Amino acid sequence: MTDYPHLLAPLDLGFTTLRNRVLMGSMHTGLEERGDWARVAEFYAARARGGAGLIVTGGMAPNQEGGVFPGAAGLFTPEDIANHRRVTERVHEEGGRIAMQILHAGRYAYGPDCVSASAVKSPISPFTPRALDEEGILKQIADFASAAERAREAGYDGVEVMGSEGYFLNQFLVRHVNRREDDWGGPYENRMRLPLEVVRAVRRAVGEDFILIYRISVIDLVPDGSTFDEVVRLAQAMETAGVDILNSGIGWHEARIPTIATSVPRAAFAWVTQKLMGKVSVPVIASNRINSPEMAEKLLAEGACDMVSMARPFLADADFVAKAAAGRAAEIAPCIACNQACLDHTFSGKVSTCLVNPRACYETEMPVVPAAEAKRIAVVGAGPAGLSAAITAAGRGHRVVLFDKAQAIGGQLNMARRIPGKEEFDGLIDWYATELKALGVEERLGVEVRAAELAGFDEVVIATGVTPRDPQIPGQDRPNVLSYIDVLEGGAEVGARVAIVGAGGIGFDMAEFLTTGESPTLDPEEWRREWGVADPEAARGGLAPEGPRPAPPLRQVTLLQRKAERPGKRLGKTTGWIHRAVLKMKRVSMRSGVNYERIDADGLHVSHGEGRERPELIEADTIVLCAGQVPNTALADELRVAGIEAHVIGGADRAGELDAKRAILQGTKLGLAL
Repeated sequence: MTDYPHLLAPLDLGFTTLRNRVLMGSMHTGLEERGDWARVAEFYAARARGGAGLIVTGGMAPNQEGGVFPGAAGLFTPEDIANHRRVTERVHEEGGRIAMQILHAGRYAYGPDCVSASAVKSPISPFTPRALDEEGILKQIADFASAAERAREAGYDGVEVMGSEGYFLNQFLVRHVNRREDDWGGPYENRMRLPLEVVRAVRRAVGEDFILIYRISVIDLVPDGSTFDEVVRLAQAMETAGVDILNSGIGWHEARIPTIATSVPRAAFAWVTQKLMGKVSVPVIASNRINSPEMAEKLLAEGACDMVSMARPFLADADFVAKAAAGRAAEIAPCIACNQACLDHTFSGKVSTCLVNPRACYETEMPVVPAAEAKRIAVVGAGPAGLSAAITAAGRGHRVVLFDKAQAIGGQLNMARRIPGKEEFDGLIDWYATELKALGVEERLGVEVRAAELAGFDEVVIATGVTPRDPQIPGQDRPNVLSYIDVLEGGAEVGARVAIVGAGGIGFDMAEFLTTGESPTLDPEEWRREWGVADPEAARGGLAPEGPRPAPPLRQVTLLQRKAERPGKRLGKTTGWIHRAVLKMKRVSMRSGVNYERIDADGLHVSHGEGRERPELIEADTIVLCAGQVPNTALADELRVAGIEAHVIGGADRAGELDAKRAILQGTKLGLAL
């Protein structure tokens, strides 16, 4: 008996059967471009071993002009085929199935040779594409077919043709990009011709006994996007053309609506996929922000889809399905949809990994080896750095004692979880609690440990975190001044007009906390209204004609910073725009390049520029200090004086922003090394 009968049910495709209804969705990791094929193979093999029903690789370019960036991976040579065969063989050894995604970036290709339906530049690329002529279009079709043929030769079980997210095939489908007046443009029958010709050519190239998935954009979220009638028409034509599975794509990359960030409600777009159910007879996959077996089971049981796609959850935990099947769902490391180590890395040219699981894509570099000698280890601080060190060390066989002066684990995560849109941090803390118990870590909470009490341990880890930086503003000791800790942990009362000192990550979080009532992330209908998402049956592309309609702000907030740069410039590469957009919707005033002169009963007095010019009063009932952090090194210093060696990690080592990604990586690496 299982808690997930629908999720774990086989899926019969006729010529082959998938062992369950879980697709590991495509993610670009950057591993293939580095040429370490043993590492690529182990990454995918681990996910096959972990129970994924079908794996889809990161996008492989069908030709040079279609690569997401110059030098992007593809199957072009016999050597490429041999390298990919190493991957497929390892996946098959683990009992898995794997399909290669064929991704042509079109005008999203970050290079001067990019091509598209028309010479319409993308807002997320500096390059204007070349409009393809008839010969050029036929070449692209042939290149898709050749890529699929090579994929079969390399041992793949199928291919996924990428036709969503605003990539090449999607660009031909909509008037937003396709301005042509020939047989490849104009009426929808012509605009859908290219993706259909591609799928037909791929099917001819690979034969009938090969999985063919088409990633279809069910809601574009851009002006002049597809109507839902057009989506259904394309889906039905794709079935006739020979696809075995339709996988939902949500939104274009240039859309000004978030689709996979942590503030997006779970399964926020499954209702769109459900509209396609019954319109075709091939299996339909739901995707985006599905990160728990409970949610996946619910969608399948309710008939929202035939299969679920989860991509980043397999970065967080390669054993996602195996743990669910074994009744150990509470032990699944949760994807919190932060994007910090996956998509942010991808768009920065780095290898993708995971904030929660830094071993993702580093399985061969960071192997988990049982400890040669079980040591007694003290970890002081139960924030992300200390927690990751504790569970990693305990998992290798060490005896770990975890200390924290607070009564609960989590450290700064307990403040982050209070921010609207960051509710996923609740699950992360719950997971850490589960792991501590399962691994036998002794917890001593509510204890402020001193150096003398640590002398008997074999190893001491200091993860005592950070303390707020003192901005040294005259008048900051007044009763109308609070720290972010007073507000988030102490529940201090905040007035109607607020000035926030510091516009880093904490300042932005504070502004959202103080202007937002009930979190829209927990109310999908309210979230759609806030961002202007409509039913694509009623509004082309799924964009509400009236635009976003956010709830009015709870307070009047001014966000200030000393740096003379755009506030929020240093936020996450793929999520910073979301935070800036939210504060704009909440009518938060943002100021940069200011000097903090003094605080009095009227508010915060500032001046501007190096010359301290243009004095100004920011009228405020409450001033909240979010001026950064400094390492809390008190215990580390005490140990040094006492002659006790210690490993210092996380914020206690380096404060910066509250960087959980760095803290968890440090803790994990140390836990593997002890």
